Amino acid sequence: MSATLSTPPPALGPVRQTYARREDFPPIARAYTQLSQVVRETGLLRRTPWFYGLVGALLALGFAGVVTGVVLLGDSWLQLLMAGALGILFTQVAFLAHEAAHRQILASGPANDRLARVLASLVGISYSWWDAKHSRHHANPNRVGKDPDIEVDTISFLDVDAADARGLRRLITRHQGWLFFPLLTLEGLNLTYLGLRHLVTARRVTGRWAELGMIAARFALLLVPLFWFLPPGLAIAFVGVMYAVFGVYMGASFAPNHKGMPVIDPDARLDFFSKQVRTSRNIRGGWWATWLMGGLNHQIEHHLFPSMSRLHLAKTREIVREFCASNDVPYTETSLWRSYAIVIDYLNRVGLAARDPFDCPLVSQYRRA
Repeated sequence: MSATLSTPPPALGPVRQTYARREDFPPIARAYTQLSQVVRETGLLRRTPWFYGLVGALLALGFAGVVTGVVLLGDSWLQLLMAGALGILFTQVAFLAHEAAHRQILASGPANDRLARVLASLVGISYSWWDAKHSRHHANPNRVGKDPDIEVDTISFLDVDAADARGLRRLITRHQGWLFFPLLTLEGLNLTYLGLRHLVTARRVTGRWAELGMIAARFALLLVPLFWFLPPGLAIAFVGVMYAVFGVYMGASFAPNHKGMPVIDPDARLDFFSKQVRTSRNIRGGWWATWLMGGLNHQIEHHLFPSMSRLHLAKTREIVREFCASNDVPYTETSLWRSYAIVIDYLNRVGLAARDPFDCPLVSQYRRA
């Protein structure tokens, strides 16, 4: 069986040069410095508090609408529509928490951190856990051994992890591409569990008790009224649908960004611009995609300028695309549905490493002969 069927896309090989001085930077690094200057002078790094204020107001109206709908519907299975809407709203809050963590919303770093901690707790996620994990991802996207987003967690993103899978995980890994979106229905619960485990077991956690208190208050405000107002079976179904929608929406927004893009060798030495652009994928669609995905559709620009407001990403895209074309750097952009097909195909190819080598059709053909 061809080796390419059981391995991820080729890793970017190591670049052996070491650049200690500014004048020793490769041309692409010098050009990126110029790109950053153009973006800054164009005013695209300015904060847009009015925009995020508007988004916050719309979300507040959305939550008020869901509460009103729950009260008016009463003991009706139509409540599951409200549960789905709540899952969507919580995902949009998670997008805002992500942007606050990147210092996109407010003027100062500490103020953004406080806002991100509150918003993440509202979603039921530990900010201290997620921030440490996400910072490592931004520093080394798709780099083996350094990017936590490609570490195994039920799904295997590397063939070596797929080959090591045992038991139930091995069974899942064999068909993980097709199972990816169904498994995302559990991702909301998984994020809550991982965050709480971090808060309880980690030795040093900034804001441990504040986060535990806010997350506990979040569940009390959510679950007590539901189980008081609705029959137990309907309340459980409500929570299940809410978490399923939240998990699928979150996973469907983050997965297209890097999965199926080149995986970087742990010993590779790449300049900042190259490793960020070559491992990221944009999603076409204009403003509807930006609202749908909280700006994650402009993943390349987000990784190059993580503190940039969602409002400025589209205009920055034009500058970055032109820069990549003039410097012969691949700029990957596709449709949302095509990105999902790429992710599923990639995960299925990685999953082949978990299959018995005697399952190979070519081997079976020779054995029959």
